[in-house]
Amino acid sequence: MADDADRYQHGEAHDPLVDETEDAREARSAAARLFDIRRVIGGLFVAYGLIVGLMGLFDSSAEIDKAQGVRINLWAGLAMLVFGLLMLLWQRLRPTEPPEPHAADER
Repeated sequence: MADDADRYQHGEAHDPLVDETEDAREARSAAARLFDIRRVIGGLFVAYGLIVGLMGLFDSSAEIDKAQGVRINLWAGLAMLVFGLLMLLWQRLRPTEPPEPHAADER
């Protein structure tokens, strides 16, 4: 209340519709970040990479011999884990911009 009185004294007009527009813009921005496909893909690859990598750590000698002496589950899990972390890093470093509202949405 006192903030509004200070604005009127200093010649600034306060419009409640501006606050609603800014709130809507923040909500669109949060929704765009939440449903970013990079986050979904990165999270799934990290989860599956951990599961497959842990399976590779505890492979039996028969499973390793079947793969010609290579711990394929361990290497595949590590590759998936690295890919998932890179997707999450990319999403963190370059976040999506919220879409601009259409003319029909501004009314």
